[in-house]
Amino acid sequence: MERDRFVIEAAEAESMAKELGLSVLQLLPSLVKSAQKLARPPISKYHVGAVGLGSDGRIFFGVNLEFPGLPLHHSVHAEQFLITNAAINGETQLLYIAVSSAPCGHCRQFMQEIRGANEIKILITSTETGDDRNQDLIFHPLSHFLTHPFGPDDLLGKDVPLLLEPHNNGLIFDDQNQNQNQIKDSNNVGNDFKIHSNGFHTDHDEEFSRLKNAALEAANKSHAPYSGCPSGVALMDSAGKVYKGLYTESAAYNPSLGPVQAALVAYVASRGGGGGGYDKIVAGVLVEKEGVMVRQESTAKLILESIAPKCDFRVFNCNSSKKMCRKV
Repeated sequence: MERDRFVIEAAEAESMAKELGLSVLQLLPSLVKSAQKLARPPISKYHVGAVGLGSDGRIFFGVNLEFPGLPLHHSVHAEQFLITNAAINGETQLLYIAVSSAPCGHCRQFMQEIRGANEIKILITSTETGDDRNQDLIFHPLSHFLTHPFGPDDLLGKDVPLLLEPHNNGLIFDDQNQNQNQIKDSNNVGNDFKIHSNGFHTDHDEEFSRLKNAALEAANKSHAPYSGCPSGVALMDSAGKVYKGLYTESAAYNPSLGPVQAALVAYVASRGGGGGGYDKIVAGVLVEKEGVMVRQESTAKLILESIAPKCDFRVFNCNSSKKMCRKV
């Protein structure tokens, strides 16, 4: 079953399953191969696909992304893509996941950031045999794959929102200070009047105002309870479409997903299987607090300079609203 979209609405999922003589749960593993074909692993050539069922009946795809010329730890794993895709689309819980290969330790740890993670049911399609529609599919809880977990329960209070739950980090722009800040442009330092060959004007205040506000929105939704350093990225393609990405931390730190990778997930998911290259990304904004211990600027520049050389990338600082700011 060929697909080039990364979200299947609940009604469509029901209809697809009925047409194939399957339950919606049986439909999940039947979609994994289609998901694998959407992966972008130019380094390993190893395609991973993950398909998840949300609490509202929608189905989400996840694939692995690798970026040539960059260290391997900047890659996005299929399960990370899946969870980020669900978050982008407002899903609050993943119930079942079918994945082409067993989740690595990195991904098992990343999933711990979801409330009730140990009860998420997982099926590894590479270990299944026979016809999916004629067999009992065995989904194992995440606790089966990660028997002694370390996660949010070890570090956070019960009232702290977890991944996929609503966040409001209380970040605002201080207009008075912001007007004094230098706009940083990693590809065009000291020249705000560049016009790309695709016609995008980098001096257009309107475009960067949209990106700045979108990045702030992402930063306010970001999951950064361990460092207290939320951030967000917004990217724009040559057609003027904006893709938002929020920073997501892990209790184990290393599986954390940067905001620029999350924005690239939104870009790939939105553009579908035809997708186009990253060179269609022409502008980007990072919003983060000034002087924090965890900064995304250098990493975001490194990634975008490598995969989207036409991208005019700028950084804006924000502050915490005294009314809404919460100590972590």
